[in-house]
Amino acid sequence: MHPLAERRLYKEKMPFLFCPGCGNGVLVHLLARAVEELDLWDRVSCVGGIGCSSWIPTYLKVDYLKTLHGRTLPAATGLRVTRPDRKVIVVVGDGDGVGIGGNHLIHAARRNIDLAVVMVNNQIYGMTGGQAGPTTPFGARTTTTPYGNLEPPVDACRLVEAAGGTYVARWTTAHQMQLLKALKKAIMHPGFGFVEVLSPCPVQTGRYVMGSGDPVRLWRWLREHTTVRDGEEGKVRLGEFVELERPELTAQLYELMAARQAAARAAGVRG
Repeated sequence: MHPLAERRLYKEKMPFLFCPGCGNGVLVHLLARAVEELDLWDRVSCVGGIGCSSWIPTYLKVDYLKTLHGRTLPAATGLRVTRPDRKVIVVVGDGDGVGIGGNHLIHAARRNIDLAVVMVNNQIYGMTGGQAGPTTPFGARTTTTPYGNLEPPVDACRLVEAAGGTYVARWTTAHQMQLLKALKKAIMHPGFGFVEVLSPCPVQTGRYVMGSGDPVRLWRWLREHTTVRDGEEGKVRLGEFVELERPELTAQLYELMAARQAAARAAGVRG
């Protein structure tokens, strides 16, 4: 464990709940390291929903708001608007983020509200039994698609980009230095930041989709089936896809309120 991050984890107060070989443990470490290196421990609040990945923030010594499945972004929006001094990090799974919470994801990106959304994509509903989800590969066999999945998977990064997200990136838990850099960028970005993290799930994705729960084989798969180059057939594209600036919702709201208050004072209106 990185020495900077170690003192910020609840590692002695609660058991480590993730399965052996799961990428969530890597993300706990990298998220802690990102916050430590940015020196933001006193300013960070986390929001999570329901699922394996939503346990990630519980290991950090930060305020954590746990919500209903798919409802992280409305809660995070309220937190950000009422506490603009906070850096709000939202941790969700792929089912939480683009499944039941997909509509909220679109509108949070459209509003360009200053949130850092980290979506852990293990390509399946891992905690609830291995059902096919919105990111499950076409043809994959799961508990709900025993003869193969007939639905094409959602490309979450393209969805967020189309909706108006102003920082969009995708890495895997096998690309740790690139992922750390992306997490830090998303946290500090003055707008809607989105980082998709491809992560192995030995118990569900490995067993049903990959045909093996061997963690080593799954980590190799992440390396062999991803690329940073365009046009490599059959591989998932990694990298930073969007990094731009446009007006952010919270700043606009507070500017509007300040202008209205100034106009009211000029008109002699109290309250």
